[in-house]
Amino acid sequence: MGEYVSVGKILNFHGVKGEAKVGYSKNQKDFMESLYYVYICKDGQYLPFEVQHIKFNSKFAIFKFRGIDTVNDIVEYKNCLIFVKEQEIREKLADDEFLIDELVGMDVFCEDKKVGVVIGVSNNGASDLLSVKSNSGKICLVPFVKAIVLDVNIKEKKVVVDNIQGLIE
Repeated sequence: MGEYVSVGKILNFHGVKGEAKVGYSKNQKDFMESLYYVYICKDGQYLPFEVQHIKFNSKFAIFKFRGIDTVNDIVEYKNCLIFVKEQEIREKLADDEFLIDELVGMDVFCEDKKVGVVIGVSNNGASDLLSVKSNSGKICLVPFVKAIVLDVNIKEKKVVVDNIQGLIE
C-alpha cells in the first residue's frame, strides 16, 4: 500500500464560490464528514488542502476548500482524485473494516478448500460485495456481511466464507 488512499474525485465545480462536486463511495459519508485535511493529486503532486466544510446531496458531496474561492480556482482540479494519508484511514477503521487494496488478491476459502480469489470490491447500496473469481473462472459476487464472510485474515491473505449453495461455483 502507498502513503495515500483515494477517497473521492472532483467531478466539477459547484456554484460560483469555489465549491467542488466530489464523487465518493456512498457508504463513506461519516468518514468524509470527519475530514479536515485532504490531498489533491494534480500532475503527480499531492497538494494539501484544508477542508472548510462539506455538504451532501443524494448523488455527490460538495467540498469547500480554504483558499479556493472562485470557479476559476477550483476548475483546474476537475477530474483530480482526492486522497488522505493511509494512516488517517487506518485510525478510523473499525475492527471489521478493511481497505479495498487489502482485500483484492486475497484467497477465498470455504472451510479448508480454496474456492477463488478476491478481484474487486463494490457496493450495491445495501452492502459491500466481494467480486470473487472462482476456481472455474466465473466471477461471483459475495455479500460482505458477517453471516457469509466468516473471517478475514490480512496477515495470511485469506478470506473464509460460508459458501451457501451456488454462491461460488
